[in-house]
Amino acid sequence: MNQTINNLLTSQLGTWEMARNNYAALSGVQVKELEVNGIPYKVQFNPARIVSSGAKVDTKSIKERKCFLCPANLPPVQKGIPFEGHYSILVNPFPIFPRHLTIPEVAHVDQRIAVRFNDMLALAQVLTDYTIFYNGPKCGASAPDHAHFQAGNKGFMPIEKGWRGQVAGKIVDYGEATLWYLNDTPRATLVIESANKKHTAALFDIIYHSLDIKPGDDEPMMNVLAWYEDGKWIACIFPREKHRPACYTAEGEANLLSSPASVDLGGVFITPVEKDFLKITAGDIAQILSEVCLSDESFHRVRQRIKEQI
Repeated sequence: MNQTINNLLTSQLGTWEMARNNYAALSGVQVKELEVNGIPYKVQFNPARIVSSGAKVDTKSIKERKCFLCPANLPPVQKGIPFEGHYSILVNPFPIFPRHLTIPEVAHVDQRIAVRFNDMLALAQVLTDYTIFYNGPKCGASAPDHAHFQAGNKGFMPIEKGWRGQVAGKIVDYGEATLWYLNDTPRATLVIESANKKHTAALFDIIYHSLDIKPGDDEPMMNVLAWYEDGKWIACIFPREKHRPACYTAEGEANLLSSPASVDLGGVFITPVEKDFLKITAGDIAQILSEVCLSDESFHRVRQRIKEQI
């Protein structure tokens, strides 16, 4: 499957000018490295991502635009690879990664993770060169009205290599699955590690039901990363408190266009505006994370609820 996807990417970049230009532009993307409380983060200046970072995801805006993930609305040049009969693996034309995929459900159904986490694990097991990620409908998804995952080169995000060194403790064992939490405040991170798919999914379900659902929402706010290595699934779950930080809508010098999603929480902050890239500091990242992630107190409460459900 990895080779099939490589062939798709090569073919699409040969026939799709916009995608070709955006992937070519990645070679000139500026990156800087920062540390937040001893945890490494990267900041990427990527103008093409303004489409996602600046996306209007309010109900009115969603209703007024055509869904860009529905098969009928894809550009004629965009081709896909079927997966499990009801997903299509597509090249993402606005890349963060050297190889960046969008994996939408064929049907137009809302972005929800509870019924799809098993699919996420299946994707991770098959796409061994990739990390799969899920952005909740109010956690960075630019198409909250259409169920989808994304995938990017494995090893791109600092958390993938660094999480073991950031473990604060074990929360529970569940069969062949272990749930850890990380010492990476102001980010709040849970990590499932397991060689058993069924136990991984069951433990995720326990986490899901330990998180609060905000009034008017249909699922707890979260971002999820998943990858498969050495015969095990690793899944990072980032429970969320808020969609966007105050700086997103701030006026004047205080404005910073940051709409954190899975990749940002994985340690690569995306800035589509150059002035933001130049001025963003470790303190800014800490502030953004402290607003959008669970507080230490809320995170502790979630861990206690998880233990009580086992």
